[in-house]
Amino acid sequence: MKYIVLVGDGMADRPLKMLGYKTCLQKARTHNMDRLAAEGEIGTARTIPHGFDPGSDVANLSILGYDPARYYSGRGPIEAEYRGIKLGAEDVAFRCNLVTLNPGEPGKRNSAVMQDYSAGHISTREAKLLINEVNKKLGNKEISFYPGMSYRHLMVWRNGKAKIQCTPPHDITGKKISGYLPKGRGGDALVSLMDKSWEILMSSSVNRNRLKRGLNPGNSLWFWGQGRKLSIPKFKDKYNLKGALISAVDLTKGLGICAGFDILNVKGATGYIDTNYIGKANAALRALKKYDILYVHVEAPDEAGHNGDIKAKIKAIEDFDLKVVGTILKGIEKIKEYSILLLPDHFTPVSLKTHTKEPVPFVIYRNCNPLKGPRAKSYSEYICRMKGIRNFQKGHKLMDYFVKGK
Repeated sequence: MKYIVLVGDGMADRPLKMLGYKTCLQKARTHNMDRLAAEGEIGTARTIPHGFDPGSDVANLSILGYDPARYYSGRGPIEAEYRGIKLGAEDVAFRCNLVTLNPGEPGKRNSAVMQDYSAGHISTREAKLLINEVNKKLGNKEISFYPGMSYRHLMVWRNGKAKIQCTPPHDITGKKISGYLPKGRGGDALVSLMDKSWEILMSSSVNRNRLKRGLNPGNSLWFWGQGRKLSIPKFKDKYNLKGALISAVDLTKGLGICAGFDILNVKGATGYIDTNYIGKANAALRALKKYDILYVHVEAPDEAGHNGDIKAKIKAIEDFDLKVVGTILKGIEKIKEYSILLLPDHFTPVSLKTHTKEPVPFVIYRNCNPLKGPRAKSYSEYICRMKGIRNFQKGHKLMDYFVKGK
């Protein structure tokens, strides 16, 4: 038996008046996902346990079969794992976004607004130059900055403070940042770094050139997602399956590494709506010859949700359906026995521009063992309201059922 997990990050949404009170998922053309819902077993899974913020880190940890209440330690250390950044027992890794603040002037925190959590989805090349410049001027024996992809970077605080209240920047787009700055022991140190980053970043030729081109500058750092090193059992030890993971973002890659998955990088995978969908699908099909389970993660719907872009989210969902799900369904026919798990990790309503924590709809399709139970005419959030379906209140139990059938 071969297993494939297909995750459309943030694909689930809420009804919108301008779409005739349909969701983006209901409005999108999703023939392949609809087929799976009509022929497979449908249900819901609470990937965000009660008491947890609805982050992709918590949700994907759940989907992989790990109880966040037992293992979760923060987003930063997961991404650090992928980057090969070694953390000591008392070190704290923070996610460090390049953001656009408006006006964002030091000393004017009451008026500064989170204009863009991604600095216009700044290019990785430009971002690397900016983060390296910040590290040169602000880095020391305790504080180190590490460039990543696009706007997503890391800061490591050696022997640092972990119990600080931080807010994800994508949760406060268009809001004044004064009420969302880091708080608690060590919070002042982070605010000071953010203030100092403004001068460094705005004087950079990279941002001057972006402004000339009419692009949002990466004019400030923003810290969040902090935590200490994550340690979880290997997936193969739990399920006796050799796995590989395909994603464009460091978070899911880091989770894969922690779980003992091999990471398969795909050229042109960006984590945005221009990602190489077909390349991801074909890489998964090729990998099935070597691996027992493939975890394929697509970030694009989530990014469109955070941007509040209905058109882009519908397109991202349609591309995921046609180019990822469709390509895999055609190519996997050569395999005698296979199972597919399809789901979003969480909701990302375009009306809110952030994640929410309601249970997500899933489909399990097995070509060799038709499943009994209610069927859906299409794949959408409507599944969550259906009666007689399987409901996993502990989302991490879904993987047990997918692999073991119990």
